[in-house]
Amino acid sequence: MSFADATQFWNERFDKEEFIFGKEPNEYLVQKTAQYLKPNNSVLCIADGEGRNGVWLAKQGLHVTGFDVSDIALAKAKQFANDNQVSIQYSLCDTDGFDWQMNAYDAVIGIFIQFADPEMRARIFKQVHQTLKPGGLFILQGYTPKQLEYKTGGPSLIEHLYTEEMIRELSQGFEILDLECYEKELSEGPRHTGMSALLGLVSKKIN
Repeated sequence: MSFADATQFWNERFDKEEFIFGKEPNEYLVQKTAQYLKPNNSVLCIADGEGRNGVWLAKQGLHVTGFDVSDIALAKAKQFANDNQVSIQYSLCDTDGFDWQMNAYDAVIGIFIQFADPEMRARIFKQVHQTLKPGGLFILQGYTPKQLEYKTGGPSLIEHLYTEEMIRELSQGFEILDLECYEKELSEGPRHTGMSALLGLVSKKIN
Protein backbone atom coordinates (compact mmCIF):
# COMPACT_ATOMS: atom_id res chain seq x y z
CA MET A 1 0.00 0.00 0.00
CA SER A 2 1.47 3.39 -0.97
CA PHE A 3 1.74 6.24 1.53
CA ALA A 4 -1.17 8.04 -0.16
CA ASP A 5 -3.33 4.91 -0.08
CA ALA A 6 -2.51 4.25 3.58
CA THR A 7 -3.30 7.86 4.44
CA GLN A 8 -6.65 7.64 2.67
CA PHE A 9 -7.50 4.28 4.31
CA TRP A 10 -6.75 5.49 7.86
CA ASN A 11 -8.23 8.96 7.32
CA GLU A 12 -11.54 7.33 6.40
CA ARG A 13 -11.41 5.36 9.65
CA PHE A 14 -10.37 8.25 11.88
CA ASP A 15 -12.67 10.88 10.35
CA LYS A 16 -15.22 10.72 13.18
CA GLU A 17 -15.83 12.80 16.25
CA GLU A 18 -15.34 9.82 18.55
CA PHE A 19 -11.94 8.32 19.29
CA ILE A 20 -12.15 4.96 17.53
CA PHE A 21 -9.74 3.28 19.99
CA GLY A 22 -10.92 5.32 22.98
CA LYS A 23 -9.02 7.90 25.01
CA GLU A 24 -7.63 5.55 27.64
CA PRO A 25 -4.14 4.09 27.19
CA ASN A 26 -3.56 0.44 26.36
CA GLU A 27 -3.66 -1.69 29.52
CA TYR A 28 -0.50 -3.70 28.79
CA LEU A 29 1.39 -0.46 28.13
CA VAL A 30 0.22 1.00 31.46
CA GLN A 31 1.42 -2.08 33.37
CA LYS A 32 4.81 -2.26 31.66
CA THR A 33 5.42 1.50 31.88
CA ALA A 34 4.99 1.27 35.66
CA GLN A 35 7.37 -1.68 35.74
CA TYR A 36 10.12 -0.52 33.40
CA LEU A 37 9.99 3.18 32.44
CA LYS A 38 10.90 6.34 34.35
CA PRO A 39 9.91 10.01 34.11
CA ASN A 40 12.14 11.89 31.65
CA ASN A 41 12.71 8.77 29.55
CA SER A 42 12.47 9.53 25.82
CA VAL A 43 9.93 7.35 24.05
CA LEU A 44 8.80 6.87 20.46
CA CYS A 45 5.22 5.80 19.72
CA ILE A 46 4.86 4.03 16.35
CA ALA A 47 1.58 4.87 14.59
CA ASP A 48 0.18 6.69 17.63
CA GLY A 49 -3.16 7.38 15.91
CA GLU A 50 -5.40 9.69 17.94
CA GLY A 51 -2.79 9.91 20.70
CA ARG A 52 -4.30 7.87 23.53
CA ASN A 53 -0.97 6.20 24.37
CA GLY A 54 1.38 9.08 23.61
CA VAL A 55 -0.65 11.57 25.64
CA TRP A 56 -0.85 9.20 28.60
CA LEU A 57 2.93 8.63 28.49
CA ALA A 58 3.55 12.39 28.33
CA LYS A 59 1.29 12.82 31.39
CA GLN A 60 3.58 10.37 33.24
CA GLY A 61 6.49 12.77 32.62
CA LEU A 62 8.07 11.03 29.64
CA HIS A 63 9.36 12.88 26.56
CA VAL A 64 7.23 11.58 23.71
CA THR A 65 7.78 11.52 19.95
CA GLY A 66 5.17 9.93 17.71
CA PHE A 67 4.16 9.54 14.10
CA ASP A 68 1.18 8.34 12.12
CA VAL A 69 0.18 8.03 8.46
CA SER A 70 -3.19 9.77 9.05
CA ASP A 71 -3.21 13.57 9.23
CA ILE A 72 -6.78 13.41 10.58
CA ALA A 73 -5.65 11.16 13.46
CA LEU A 74 -2.70 13.45 14.19
CA ALA A 75 -4.93 16.54 14.28
CA LYS A 76 -7.04 14.75 16.91
CA ALA A 77 -3.89 13.67 18.78
CA LYS A 78 -2.47 17.20 18.86
CA GLN A 79 -5.77 18.59 20.16
CA PHE A 80 -5.92 15.78 22.76
CA ALA A 81 -2.36 16.65 23.87
CA ASN A 82 -3.31 20.35 24.16
CA ASP A 83 -6.42 19.45 26.17
CA ASN A 84 -4.18 17.48 28.55
CA GLN A 85 -1.53 20.24 28.64
CA VAL A 86 1.28 18.05 27.37
CA SER A 87 3.63 18.48 24.44
CA ILE A 88 4.38 15.70 21.94
CA GLN A 89 6.61 15.85 18.88
CA TYR A 90 4.39 14.42 16.12
CA SER A 91 5.20 13.87 12.46
CA LEU A 92 3.09 12.70 9.52
CA CYS A 93 4.78 9.65 7.97
CA ASP A 94 4.73 5.88 7.77
CA THR A 95 7.25 3.51 9.33
CA ASP A 96 9.45 3.59 6.21
CA GLY A 97 9.36 7.40 6.05
CA PHE A 98 10.23 8.05 9.70
CA ASP A 99 13.76 9.22 10.56
CA TRP A 100 15.00 6.29 12.72
CA GLN A 101 17.99 8.00 14.31
CA MET A 102 20.66 5.80 15.87
CA ASN A 103 20.54 5.30 19.66
CA ALA A 104 17.90 7.99 20.14
CA TYR A 105 15.24 6.62 22.53
CA ASP A 106 14.96 4.90 25.90
CA ALA A 107 11.86 3.04 24.71
CA VAL A 108 9.82 2.39 21.58
CA ILE A 109 6.12 1.61 21.87
CA GLY A 110 4.18 -0.44 19.28
CA ILE A 111 0.53 -0.93 20.24
CA PHE A 112 -1.55 -2.83 17.65
CA ILE A 113 0.72 -1.89 14.73
CA GLN A 114 -0.64 -4.82 12.73
CA PHE A 115 -1.00 -2.93 9.48
CA ALA A 116 2.50 -4.36 8.84
CA ASP A 117 2.85 -7.34 6.52
CA PRO A 118 5.71 -9.79 7.27
CA GLU A 119 8.33 -7.82 5.28
CA MET A 120 7.40 -4.51 6.90
CA ARG A 121 7.27 -6.15 10.33
CA ALA A 122 10.85 -7.40 9.91
CA ARG A 123 11.94 -3.88 8.87
CA ILE A 124 10.18 -2.37 11.90
CA PHE A 125 12.04 -4.66 14.32
CA LYS A 126 15.35 -3.62 12.70
CA GLN A 127 14.38 0.07 12.76
CA VAL A 128 13.37 -0.18 16.43
CA HIS A 129 16.67 -1.87 17.29
CA GLN A 130 18.58 0.87 15.47
CA THR A 131 16.78 3.77 17.17
CA LEU A 132 16.88 2.42 20.74
CA LYS A 133 19.72 3.37 23.04
CA PRO A 134 21.74 0.39 24.35
CA GLY A 135 19.58 -1.14 27.06
CA GLY A 136 16.49 0.57 25.63
CA LEU A 137 13.12 -1.20 25.67
CA PHE A 138 10.62 -2.22 23.01
CA ILE A 139 7.06 -2.60 24.33
CA LEU A 140 4.75 -4.34 21.86
CA GLN A 141 1.11 -5.41 22.06
CA GLY A 142 -0.74 -7.22 19.32
CA TYR A 143 -3.26 -9.88 18.42
CA THR A 144 -2.54 -13.59 17.95
CA PRO A 145 -4.17 -15.76 15.23
CA LYS A 146 -6.90 -16.85 17.67
CA GLN A 147 -8.21 -13.28 17.35
CA LEU A 148 -9.69 -14.31 13.99
CA GLU A 149 -12.28 -16.30 15.99
CA TYR A 150 -13.17 -13.39 18.26
CA LYS A 151 -13.34 -10.71 15.55
CA THR A 152 -13.26 -7.94 18.19
CA GLY A 153 -10.61 -5.85 16.43
CA GLY A 154 -7.43 -6.09 14.45
CA PRO A 155 -6.68 -7.28 10.91
CA SER A 156 -8.44 -10.17 9.22
CA LEU A 157 -5.22 -11.41 7.56
CA ILE A 158 -3.45 -14.15 9.50
CA GLU A 159 -0.02 -13.05 8.23
CA HIS A 160 -0.45 -9.74 10.07
CA LEU A 161 -1.00 -11.45 13.44
CA TYR A 162 1.67 -12.42 16.00
CA THR A 163 2.81 -15.78 17.29
CA GLU A 164 5.32 -16.28 20.07
CA GLU A 165 7.73 -18.11 17.72
CA MET A 166 7.58 -15.26 15.18
CA ILE A 167 8.29 -12.62 17.82
CA ARG A 168 11.24 -14.63 19.20
CA GLU A 169 12.70 -14.90 15.68
CA LEU A 170 12.30 -11.16 15.10
CA SER A 171 13.90 -10.29 18.46
CA GLN A 172 17.54 -10.88 17.49
CA GLY A 173 19.71 -8.34 19.27
CA PHE A 174 17.14 -8.10 22.06
CA GLU A 175 16.83 -9.81 25.42
CA ILE A 176 13.19 -10.78 25.99
CA LEU A 177 12.05 -9.63 29.43
CA ASP A 178 8.36 -10.47 29.01
CA LEU A 179 6.59 -12.46 26.31
CA GLU A 180 3.08 -13.68 26.98
CA CYS A 181 0.09 -14.84 24.97
CA TYR A 182 -3.20 -14.48 26.79
CA GLU A 183 -6.91 -13.83 26.37
CA LYS A 184 -8.68 -10.91 27.98
CA GLU A 185 -11.67 -8.63 27.64
CA LEU A 186 -10.57 -5.35 26.06
CA SER A 187 -12.47 -2.09 26.15
CA GLU A 188 -10.40 0.29 24.02
CA GLY A 189 -12.95 2.28 22.02
CA PRO A 190 -15.48 0.89 19.53
CA ARG A 191 -12.77 -0.72 17.39
CA HIS A 192 -11.26 -2.89 20.19
CA THR A 193 -14.02 -4.16 22.46
CA GLY A 194 -14.68 -7.68 23.77
CA MET A 195 -12.76 -10.89 24.40
CA SER A 196 -9.40 -10.69 22.64
CA ALA A 197 -6.44 -12.99 21.93
CA LEU A 198 -3.34 -10.97 22.75
CA LEU A 199 0.43 -11.05 22.78
CA GLY A 200 2.57 -8.76 24.91
CA LEU A 201 6.32 -8.24 24.58
CA VAL A 202 8.94 -6.28 26.48
CA SER A 203 12.45 -6.67 25.10
CA LYS A 204 15.74 -4.92 25.78
CA LYS A 205 18.35 -3.94 23.19
CA ILE A 206 21.52 -5.82 24.07
CA ASN A 207 23.86 -5.20 21.13
